[in-house]
Amino acid sequence: MDPVLLHPSYFGPVSQWVAFTKAEAVVFESEDNYQKQTYRNRMYIYDANGKLTLNIPIKHSAALGLPKKTRQKYRDIQIENEFPWQLQHWRAFKASYQTSPFFEFYEDELRPLYKNKFKYLLDFNYRCMEFVANSLQIEWTFDQTSEFELKPEGTVDRRNLINAKLDSGFESERYHQVFEEKQGFLNNLCVLDLIFNEGPASLAYLKEQTL
Repeated sequence: MDPVLLHPSYFGPVSQWVAFTKAEAVVFESEDNYQKQTYRNRMYIYDANGKLTLNIPIKHSAALGLPKKTRQKYRDIQIENEFPWQLQHWRAFKASYQTSPFFEFYEDELRPLYKNKFKYLLDFNYRCMEFVANSLQIEWTFDQTSEFELKPEGTVDRRNLINAKLDSGFESERYHQVFEEKQGFLNNLCVLDLIFNEGPASLAYLKEQTL
């Protein structure tokens, strides 16, 4: 089976982890240009009012002394740590998932990601995805691309799963969600929503889904 080609993401949506857990081998795209409105710096969680967007602020070209609208490589994107985004995201997790069955089980391992400062978005995202892999108790092994190819051969291209605005057509089967009685089941949220609600059963759930 050909390896699956994915983008590193901010933890990643459920659909991306369905692709990861079903793959015999994974290759991460490391030579692409950064794009807005993607799961590179965005996640969706479930709070009391429904779907909540959490964004990591980044330093744009002008802040780095580059000409306006300069295209930057994903690996060169820096996080804007002058903004207290880590505190805001952590408070959102606590408010949304404190009563979920497994939040406290993972809390101590997750907390350092929101205390330590990271310069580069890509480095932070790899750490976030490593946390997910460890939580799912799967091997955190992968290769990286050496050049960008629009239509790569020899891989199953799932890079589209990084697009937060594009409907990939993925429909996840229902699992328990904290506020489901108020707002109904929300599809394809950040994989943390699944982990906090399903805990050790998350891996089996992911392997049962179909992309």
